[in-house]
Amino acid sequence: MKSKHEKVKKPFYKKWWFWLIVVIVIVGAVGGGDTEDSNVATESNKVITEEKSEKVNETSAAEEKDASEIQSKDIEEDTKQDEDVPTEYKSALNKAQSYVDLMNMSKAGLYDQLTSEYGEQFSKDAAKYAVDNVDADWKENALKKAQEYNDTMYMSKAGLYDQLTSDYGEKFTKKQAKYAVNNVDADWKENALKKARDYQESMDMSKSAIYDQLTSDYGEQFTEKQAQYAIDHLD
Repeated sequence: MKSKHEKVKKPFYKKWWFWLIVVIVIVGAVGGGDTEDSNVATESNKVITEEKSEKVNETSAAEEKDASEIQSKDIEEDTKQDEDVPTEYKSALNKAQSYVDLMNMSKAGLYDQLTSEYGEQFSKDAAKYAVDNVDADWKENALKKAQEYNDTMYMSKAGLYDQLTSDYGEKFTKKQAKYAVNNVDADWKENALKKARDYQESMDMSKSAIYDQLTSDYGEQFTEKQAQYAIDHLD
């Protein structure tokens, strides 16, 4: 029989340290599960990313292959077409490119030069092929030609337009000529003065006669204001 004062021992499951161990074990299990789930998710995302990357690479490779096949097909077609072009047509095109690069001609003027008996004497079909396939910017040609006239002949804006569009001149279209005269680097008043001095020095004309020549529709076609500026600045 136990003594009255002898302490009774508690069962181990009632001790505080037992429950502390239980809590630690539970927390560890939960945490471990989260880590495992996280690792699984990471591996899953990695697989998905790799699959997407493979699909993108496969798509890019397919697109490059298609583009290469299309380019090869285009080259073959161009080569075949080039082989079908008569030699005379090719010669006319080469000659047309030379005129465009050196003389900044219009399409109509170039055609006439290629077909003229005083020019290149190509057939009309060969000349048409040439002007239709030559590498040219007709508006820019008109502008370059306008600049040449402006720098050497001191023309008025209206006179320059007429020269660019005339059948006896450059034969540019009205639209091309308008683009040229609107964009040429010119000082019309100074052009009028230079032209007036030419008349004064080479033809001994009076100021009144020079003024009439500068403003005439059959003469230089300067505006009255431009012509008056020229007369006022003559010696």
